[in-house]
Order: sequence, then C-alpha cells, then structure tokens
Amino acid sequence: MANGKKNKAVRGARGSVVQQRSIPWVLIAGVTVVLIIAGVVFGYVGMRAADKQALAVFTPSQQNPDPSKAIPGVQLANYPAQQHVTQAQRVAYDQNPPFGGPHDGIWADCTGVVYPQPVRTENMVHSLEHGAVWIAYDPAKVDAAGVEELGKRVEGKPYTMMSPYPGMDSPISVQSWGHRLKVDKADDQRIDQFITALRQNGFGVYPEIGGSCQAYPGAFDTLNPPPFDPAPAPPGSVPMDGTGSQQATGEMGAGQ
Repeated sequence: MANGKKNKAVRGARGSVVQQRSIPWVLIAGVTVVLIIAGVVFGYVGMRAADKQALAVFTPSQQNPDPSKAIPGVQLANYPAQQHVTQAQRVAYDQNPPFGGPHDGIWADCTGVVYPQPVRTENMVHSLEHGAVWIAYDPAKVDAAGVEELGKRVEGKPYTMMSPYPGMDSPISVQSWGHRLKVDKADDQRIDQFITALRQNGFGVYPEIGGSCQAYPGAFDTLNPPPFDPAPAPPGSVPMDGTGSQQATGEMGAGQ
C-alpha cells in the first residue's frame, strides 16, 4: 500500500517535470516571427494592390482618352508637330522646361534612360513627340534620395527618360507632349498618375504614335548626349511659331 502511494507520488512528480519541460518556447517564438513577417508581406501586397487600383482610373481608354485632365496641377498646351531644327539651332522656348514646340530633328533616347547630366532641350522635346514622358529635376533642389526615387520610375521602362534641368522654378517637372506637371517632392503620387495617363497614350494626345524611342543610329549618343545650354536663347533662335524651322521628311522627320 505504502509502495503504491510512493509510486503514484513519483509518477505525479515526473508528470509535473514533463509538463514544465514541454512548453515549446522556441516554436512559439518561431511562429510569432513567421506571423509578423506574414503580416508585413500581406500588408505590403495589399498596399501595392491598392496603389494599382488607385492608378487604374488614370489608364487611358476610348471613353477617357486623356485621364491626366483629372490630375491637379497639370498644364495643357497645343503645339504643332514636326517643326524641326538643326543641331546648330536653338529654340526660344516659352516654357521652362518646355513640353512641346519646335525641336531637333533627332530625338533623345527615351528607352528608360536616366541621364546623369543635363541633355540638350531640343532633343528631349522631340522624344515627347514620340509619346515619351520626361522627368526633369533641379539638382539644387532635389537630394540624392529624391533622385533615386525618381529614377526608379524611369530606369529600364520604355518611353521614359530623366535628366537634371538646372534653374527650374520647381524641384521637379514631368513632361509629355502638350502636358506638364510641376511638383515639390519625389514621392508625390501625381507623378505616377501622370506617367500612367500619358506614357505612350495611344488616343491622340501626342503626334507621332509609333515613333521610336531608340536612339537614332549614329546621330544621338546615349552615353555622351549633346549637352544642355543654360544660357537664354540668343537672337535669331527659332521662335515658338516655328519660323525658321523646316518640315523634315524621311526617317528622321517621321520618327520611325
């Protein structure tokens, strides 16, 4: 009898020890970490999905060919197309940066290029005629983090380009043909709305649908493009009405 009680007590003690040792703290900690990571991942995915849904309303369609009109701050202008100047000519642009008007017969490479140095304006404007979006920023007003964030919107993305543009009255300016948006911060959501609405918009908002963004062979060097001239256009420059420009013909003029 005494032995039975003793054995029972021993078993009870062993059971208590087993219960104390069976709490899986490592497993609990691991599961907790997994749940936290999953929450972050699903939260990020949810945010990205929400961002895409928000941008969807700025996707052009037959019913809404120019969604940029709903973006606060977008400036609109009408410019005649294919008024070309030579490499030796300047254009007396009336906007800074310009977003249309006479331009060089050679377009700038706009195949998702982030130019580290300012590029000749007349070449950049021609790319807008082909359906490209150009992000310009004042290097004195945008820090390295802002430049990097802007570059993510451009690098490797067809029909986009980016370059410094000193002397602007705003830190950042985004252009397509006949459209411009000036903003103060690189994280402004209107930049993405503008790109969604206007980059290669095929509903008649830019003149040369189907125009190439690839650099014209032998005429434009993407790694060493013609430099930006910060000086005011001198007397004799081509005015905005195109007087002194010429209606180019052939491959360069058509932009194919």
